[in-house]
Amino acid sequence: MTAIRNLSRVARQALLSSPAGCGCQPLTVAVRSISFSPRQVTSDASFHSVSFSETDHPKVLITGGLGQLGVGLAKLLRKRFGKNNVILSDIRKPPSNVFHSGPFIYSDILDYKNLREIVVNNRITWLFHYSALLSAVGEANVALARSVNITGLHNILDIAAEHGLRLFVPSTIGAFGPTSPRNPTPDLCVQRPRTIYGVSKVHAELMGEYYHHRYGLDFRCLRYPGIISADSQPGGGTTDYAVQIFHDAIKTGKFECNLKPDTRLPMMYIDDCLRATLEVMEAPADTLSMRTYNINAMSFTPEELAQELHKQVPELEVTYDVDNVRQAIADSWPMNFDDSNARRDWGWKHDYDMPELVQTMLNYLGTDTCVARAN
Repeated sequence: MTAIRNLSRVARQALLSSPAGCGCQPLTVAVRSISFSPRQVTSDASFHSVSFSETDHPKVLITGGLGQLGVGLAKLLRKRFGKNNVILSDIRKPPSNVFHSGPFIYSDILDYKNLREIVVNNRITWLFHYSALLSAVGEANVALARSVNITGLHNILDIAAEHGLRLFVPSTIGAFGPTSPRNPTPDLCVQRPRTIYGVSKVHAELMGEYYHHRYGLDFRCLRYPGIISADSQPGGGTTDYAVQIFHDAIKTGKFECNLKPDTRLPMMYIDDCLRATLEVMEAPADTLSMRTYNINAMSFTPEELAQELHKQVPELEVTYDVDNVRQAIADSWPMNFDDSNARRDWGWKHDYDMPELVQTMLNYLGTDTCVARAN
């Protein structure tokens, strides 16, 4: 700042000493305004998020919004906070129904400047960061997964801290590894994942907690189990067999599973997942004993899911062709989540068990199939 003041003083002197009418152009000194970023943080910096009670409604940005969860979350949040208060974003072109359902913008999480402009121009107060490459897809392209899942996260963390946002970053059962206790898996235990997706999620958990303690960032995180949804296609995750089986049961009556029949994993219907996400974001900060929680609803194997489906679709034929990569990933993950801390701290409670899940999925997909055939 001393250098800038000296430059300004020289400029003024030059202008005052210039002969009148000499035709000289005024001397202009360009001064760049630099705002705070954690990348330039001082040792005594402290930041605080704007709490929900301080505003009428949060102004929400969802990154990676065209994935499995983003569209559903936007629909839920728009019902609660108003259509124009929730902005969906992605690097892909949205389908017509998504584009016309509420605000949508292009957002590349690897473009730091673009992200800052979006947050500032739209006065964002809550940010849900869903941009990520999932487990099996990430293993096929580790460099891209590292860039999106880690570098992109760093951009999000810096911008959230700089602008006092309340930040939600989802984690996953994939954040655990073969040395973690598997049945049940508690909130706090050894985490040594074997996939780039899992490693990046452990990194996200720890970085978020660090930013919370270091900069006061209001960081909140849930470890999702496998999420089952009827209104989106499988996205390359290891648990996606539990979505694909419903599509195939309706369309062809045949399903080939890429995991062993006795592979037990925790699962959740998407409505429970989205509700849990909203509930933890609305929870008063003083009720949160930690910043990253397990949440769970049910735990089953492919064989158990197929048996439940057979009650509704007796003609379904299920075969198994095990994908060794996906199986190795699944074998390193929890079989069941201990989510007692979430249930105690902020009242988490799931609504869907396996029978309700199967009936809901079949009703949804069956109706869609009938409409498609009629069209």
